[in-house]
Amino acid sequence: MAACIARPSPFAPSGGTVFRPRRSAANRGGSPRNYARRSSLVRVVASSQDVRKENVVIVGAGIAGLATALALQRLGIRSLVLEQGESLRTGGTSLTLFKNGWKVLDELGVADSLRSQFTEIQGMVIKSEEGRELRNFDFQHLGQEVRGVERRVLLETMASQLPSDAVCYASRLQAIHKNHMGETSLELEDGTRLATKVLIGCDGARSSVAKWMGFSKPSYVGHSAYRGLGMYPNGQLFNPKVHYIYGRGLRAGYVPLSPMKVYWFICFNSPSPVPKVKDPLLLKKEALDLVKNWPGELLDVIERTPEDTIVRTPLADRWLWPLISPQGSSDGVVLVGDAWHPMTPNLGQGACCALEDSIVLARKLASALAHGDAGSAHVNEALQAYTNERWRRIFPLTLRANLVGSLLQWENQVVCAIRNNIVIPKLVKLEPLLEHTNYDCGPLQTTEGLNAG
Repeated sequence: MAACIARPSPFAPSGGTVFRPRRSAANRGGSPRNYARRSSLVRVVASSQDVRKENVVIVGAGIAGLATALALQRLGIRSLVLEQGESLRTGGTSLTLFKNGWKVLDELGVADSLRSQFTEIQGMVIKSEEGRELRNFDFQHLGQEVRGVERRVLLETMASQLPSDAVCYASRLQAIHKNHMGETSLELEDGTRLATKVLIGCDGARSSVAKWMGFSKPSYVGHSAYRGLGMYPNGQLFNPKVHYIYGRGLRAGYVPLSPMKVYWFICFNSPSPVPKVKDPLLLKKEALDLVKNWPGELLDVIERTPEDTIVRTPLADRWLWPLISPQGSSDGVVLVGDAWHPMTPNLGQGACCALEDSIVLARKLASALAHGDAGSAHVNEALQAYTNERWRRIFPLTLRANLVGSLLQWENQVVCAIRNNIVIPKLVKLEPLLEHTNYDCGPLQTTEGLNAG
């Protein structure tokens, strides 16, 4: 193991209720690719006696975790990121970022690098499964910015802006409890122990931190999705638009990412979560069989997809009902992104909301730390203010994304005919459809923060 050197301390955690999550396979999004960093991968050195003390620990080096670490770093706050994988989990395919997401990436200082690599999407085309065009929208007059971005590239870009020892790999969380000093104690599977004043759970929809805080598992929504990246070594010729195709209980789409890559998806109804399939050739065959009579350009994108890049996942979300759901923060522990509010991808806002979370949390935490240390009451007040502000944003979005998905997955022939011949061609308006992307979570650095600095 490479070393993320621990600072010895005589303190040993004690007391409190211990949570021990079940072991789960790493890299659930796919096999990671080796990521060459400025220095070797870093890990926590195990010690049976010593406890490493940190002010801020982030669990998970996905989009939420790296964005939060980078936002905090921009404000002069060091954090330690624990990642259970051997390297960045760069599996998965692509995500769509709208202008609210790009505002955050601008604040983080990585937007221009990503813009130079990915095609700006100029509109949206909707077709029936027979290939008939139902509607064609342009984004130009809306002041919109939309790009599909490879998840791998986004993670690597953010990670490259962090110190080489900021992320500790092969650091799988085994137990969490509160110690007698009011800190949150963490035990890793390799025996490493840490104590932190602020714990930020960014460990995805199956979050161990969220489970410890009392959250239930996300609920399956009744449909699943295939996703992949079509490769065009000699260049692709698609219009730079999001292309949607709607059928009965089945829909698909594709988005040009770059001159040589096109992202695609197929969403299909299934009464229960689909079982895992390890054979990538079978996944590709199943995807093609679902849409075998659909427009040829979709089939071509799928055919050009390397089998090992295709994934199939059940879609799930969590509704954060007021007075019923646990709070997103409690006693120095807080959740960000899918760990707190997993949502279906029907609005393209999962990653955007995680990025927004990172800015709001970092801004409020930095302001609190300017008035006291990481263990002060100011910090808990800041974490509560973060959850209050973000809940008002993400709860209605989660419900709306679920509703949109349910409507688009209709199977009834009459209802689908009304959708294709009346609703989409004559009633749908683009401005209300994308109104949620006008949200501005605010700057990372406030006037108060500048004055304090």
